[in-house]
Amino acid sequence: MFSSAGKHHKLATSSAEADQVSIDNGGTVQSSEILWSADRKSSTSDTAYELAPQDRHSADSISSSFIYDTMDNSRTTDHVRLRDMADGRSSFDAQDSRERTDQSLPCETNEPIHKTGASMLASFFNLTNAIVGAGAIGLPYAIRQAGFLIGVPMVVSLALLVDWTLRVLALSSKLSGQQTYQGLVEHCFGRAGLLANSLFQGAMAGGGMASFIVIVGDTLPHVLSALFPGIGQSGFGRVVFSRRFVIAFFVICMAYPLSLYRDVGKLGKTSAFAVVAMCTIIISVAVEGPRIDSALRADPDMPFMLANTGIFQAVGIITFAFVCHHNSFMIYGSLRKPTLNRYFGVIHISTVIATAASLVIAIVGYVYFREKTQGNILNNFPQDNVLINIARFLFALNMITTFPMETLVAREVIDQLLFRDMDFSMKRHVIITTALCAGTLVIGETVCNLGVLLELTGGMSASFLAFIMPPACFIRLSNGPLLSRKTLPHWLCICFGVLVMILSTVLSIRHAITFHDSNGSCWNVQ
Repeated sequence: MFSSAGKHHKLATSSAEADQVSIDNGGTVQSSEILWSADRKSSTSDTAYELAPQDRHSADSISSSFIYDTMDNSRTTDHVRLRDMADGRSSFDAQDSRERTDQSLPCETNEPIHKTGASMLASFFNLTNAIVGAGAIGLPYAIRQAGFLIGVPMVVSLALLVDWTLRVLALSSKLSGQQTYQGLVEHCFGRAGLLANSLFQGAMAGGGMASFIVIVGDTLPHVLSALFPGIGQSGFGRVVFSRRFVIAFFVICMAYPLSLYRDVGKLGKTSAFAVVAMCTIIISVAVEGPRIDSALRADPDMPFMLANTGIFQAVGIITFAFVCHHNSFMIYGSLRKPTLNRYFGVIHISTVIATAASLVIAIVGYVYFREKTQGNILNNFPQDNVLINIARFLFALNMITTFPMETLVAREVIDQLLFRDMDFSMKRHVIITTALCAGTLVIGETVCNLGVLLELTGGMSASFLAFIMPPACFIRLSNGPLLSRKTLPHWLCICFGVLVMILSTVLSIRHAITFHDSNGSCWNVQ
């Protein structure tokens, strides 16, 4: 039982109840006999994850500040209370301790999404790959839209905000006992919240899958023709190097088999390749930028744009590049020992690496091309540049290895909405995966430019998933006044997310009205 202000409440998970713990009015834990356990049923055995009695420190705390100093070993106190549990109301004071103690992730579902554990290194590659994805190529254009002095600090600030909301999301998961984003939102806001979150989460994952397919079709045919000009001129080469064949081959032979994995931890090696590929792209842009024809680079007589009017457009681009919250639960759960301490370490390292890589490609790309910077920085380079063509090829492969991460999210949304009370079925698993891959394959084969659609769905979904729901869930799980000094950062984050979502929607609709694409259909593209 928990004692707070003279009252006792019982806190229980789906399969076990907490042992007796008393907390006095000062919030001091008198006994740490806390047991979180939940059955995670698998096809072979049941595994229990526990917060055992040896965990004699309080729960991990999240700083109320947006700015997190990763080099600071001190921890600020953020008292967290849990309320509205299934069997009644309970309160839980989380007090800062001298050192962090491993705590296992409680879960209330019988269906495991991840049956085997991944190392921290594999989880680091998965999360870094989720952050540094297709959006990183558009960051130089974001700097152009906002201006150098505004754009660069904006990249760093949004990266810190993403780091913070990822940790808030993980802590909310532990407090609620939920192991999926959908489960957390439903626990906090009911069926209506689940439907809204599933809509945005599915749109984000589906839009990402479709964009990756389009990127493959836009890059690989030109790269293959440049690398093998003799074959490309023959009748056989025109078929093999055509957009349709390349997309079909890579989706069916690479993306689809990887998407059949149930365990995100098994994608660690492919994510490691994706991270290496992105580093190669950054190096290629940095090396080839000053070596290309001066006619393709920025006009030396043009002033260096320090501030520009496209700040909100830049926020949308950067947000789309950094948001990975819809993947975070699977990466968290795939850890061999899914504790907050270990997962926070993965978040910090991944965010630092991703931010550094993003800053390099954003600054280098903008400095070389400035007013000529395009939405895809690789399009600023000539098509006969060998090193850039290698970068294009690796970028396409990066999209293929990132594709399964989005498939896992989309499949989880469908399972949670339609089959949540049913046992796992391999037949259903294959059918859903096949339908998702086939649907995005059709989109990639028939549409060349998804810019307007992705700008609308991605912008809205990204801000909702990253900046609105994580702090909203945390506020809902916190016991105490809704408006207080401790919840102020969460409310500010929600307001920021709503503002970004509204502006992104308005700008996307405006872009759709004024946008004229003569190459919007790919039926005639060979």
